[in-house]
Amino acid sequence: MSSENSSADDVQRVWDVVVVGAGPAGASAAYAAAVAGRRVLLLEKAELPRYKTCGGGIIGPSRDALPPGFELPLRDRVHAVTFSNNGRFTRTRRSKQMLFGLINRPEFDQQLVEHAQKAGAELRTGVTVQRVEQHGSAVPDRRTVAVILQGGEVLLARAVVGADGSASRIGAHVGVKVDQVDLGLEVEIPVPETVAEDWKGRVLIDWGPMPGSYGWVFPKGGTLTVGVISARGEGAATKRYLEEFVGRLGLAGFEPSISSGHLTRCRADDSPLSRGRVLVCGDAAGLLEPWTREGISFALRSGRLAGEWAVRIAEAHDAVDTRRQALNYAFAVKAGLGVEMSVGKRLLTVFERRPGLFHAALTSLRPAWKAFKEITQGSTSLGEIVRTYPVAQRALTALDRRPAATGDEVSPSQ
Repeated sequence: MSSENSSADDVQRVWDVVVVGAGPAGASAAYAAAVAGRRVLLLEKAELPRYKTCGGGIIGPSRDALPPGFELPLRDRVHAVTFSNNGRFTRTRRSKQMLFGLINRPEFDQQLVEHAQKAGAELRTGVTVQRVEQHGSAVPDRRTVAVILQGGEVLLARAVVGADGSASRIGAHVGVKVDQVDLGLEVEIPVPETVAEDWKGRVLIDWGPMPGSYGWVFPKGGTLTVGVISARGEGAATKRYLEEFVGRLGLAGFEPSISSGHLTRCRADDSPLSRGRVLVCGDAAGLLEPWTREGISFALRSGRLAGEWAVRIAEAHDAVDTRRQALNYAFAVKAGLGVEMSVGKRLLTVFERRPGLFHAALTSLRPAWKAFKEITQGSTSLGEIVRTYPVAQRALTALDRRPAATGDEVSPSQ
């Protein structure tokens, strides 16, 4: 760093990287940048730990993206999945090896933040970011971004990572575009020990009554996380689906401890991942699996990449170098997560038309169940399966073209 930059930094401290949002994406970004030895500030508007609407399933890719030495605060280990098609044709499939783990988000997120802090990141909670500026009176030079907090305080950074969730202010600054918005509704239901025992080690996935919808039951000790998700715009039908789902499971008599809702947003293919010295990751970038709407693994993986590339952007001395590093970040995201998302979008399109086909495949066909197991365990991915097995590619292409079979359609009246 030149003496000119040093004196500028002395007047007002300039952080190498400021990360906005302390969920899995933000904590991963802060950890990655701090491990590289940079001065990192992690901002969070809530006080930690805080509740998030989320099933809390930790699949293989999530485990692989965690910091070294991270001990997962697992509430249960899943070895069996019960599938049903809008409450009918129920079948349970089992695995000797754990399929995935279940966590409570407040504990999990808190632990990720603690790992970032141990790596050297500084945390500030209870602060709301109003906006970021890359030009104007608050910005001393072209290598600096101004992060303006509610109340007027200005923080300066060489690079900013937006990980502030699906209603992201940093995402708005970058110009993130979404082409799929879904509504997730969830209840946390404390249950007696006898009921909890029945669910131990087993989850339920129910293909729902609206196109593209499904419901889940995730057991976490003495509490069941029960939720449903479907396309936004079907609010009343989604709420009805959750109520009927809970009733069908025999859980309507238990009082939920938490009832919440959340919009998930999935990025458009041409949506930007950066603007100048500002990167976005996780939900703020619209990164999640479009079919299952699984977001934790996308948050952890994109967060780590964002942290690594934010370090390079912080070191960039001009706009050309900044642009090159930002493009490299976008390429890294698209080469891995982008491929999975494109396959997920195709699967969602087929699933919306033919949920019965998916149900039949997962409950009756060994290769389909094997693929499900390997994806959740982390030994492969959707993209890898389509790339490795020509038969999977051909089947997906054929299904893309075929009209929905009336027997496969699941309508709200059924």
